[in-house]
Amino acid sequence: MACFRFQRSVQTLILCWLFTGEATGLLAPAVAADSPIVAAASSLNPALNEVRQVFETETGQSIRLSFGSSGNIARQIIHRAPFELFLSADERYVRMLVERSLTIDRGALYAVGRLVLFVPNGSPIRTDRELRNLDAALVVGSLKRLAIANPEHAPYGRAARQLLEARGIWDRLDQKLIMGENVSQTAQFAATGAVDAAILSYSMALSPAMTHRGRFVLLPEKWHDPIRHRMVLLNGAGQAAVAFYAFLRGATAREILARYGFSTPWDTP
Repeated sequence: MACFRFQRSVQTLILCWLFTGEATGLLAPAVAADSPIVAAASSLNPALNEVRQVFETETGQSIRLSFGSSGNIARQIIHRAPFELFLSADERYVRMLVERSLTIDRGALYAVGRLVLFVPNGSPIRTDRELRNLDAALVVGSLKRLAIANPEHAPYGRAARQLLEARGIWDRLDQKLIMGENVSQTAQFAATGAVDAAILSYSMALSPAMTHRGRFVLLPEKWHDPIRHRMVLLNGAGQAAVAFYAFLRGATAREILARYGFSTPWDTP
């Protein structure tokens, strides 16, 4: 299916900093050069940044965060990227790394995500959990652009495609579909008003950067596979990475993740 790809503008770079703090590399928080790099799915930002801040305050240890799509991160790990902990939005990528003997163990399920329909301010689309208005707008031509993350390597994009297929919309999008590299970039498209609507992670819709930029509605989970997030320590992980992994399983991290729309089913295998 054909799709448009937007080039980054100055406005988009500013929004990238709002979401990640790393648009230029000059605004990232100062940490020790030997701090472990934790690779995480974009849907975890900014929740994970808040967890990191609490962790560093309470333990005196520092880590560095690197965000991207889960599939791309997994490929980077296979090619020996220097990550010590991987927080994936799709447990299948963790299992792939386990099968390649690149992890310490099988990891742990740490969250389950949700999808939302996000509508920017000024858009003609209404927030409708059944997507009937989105379907009607497609019929009459008032839907010009709909953004999702790339289903090829972004778990939230794959779930969005499943949802759109279940509602009979996917095959009719044609060139109206805009694909972000990950769910964070997809949120940037929505925040700038570059699209009429976007299917995002619940966590992104709840982020401070999106608060006044539109409205959203939670979408039914029955229309897509569960978005099961699994984390795993990678071979060679040091003390700080191990400590952060343990901290993520504690009550403080679970409370933060819950505020950003994640469920935390630690008792699930």
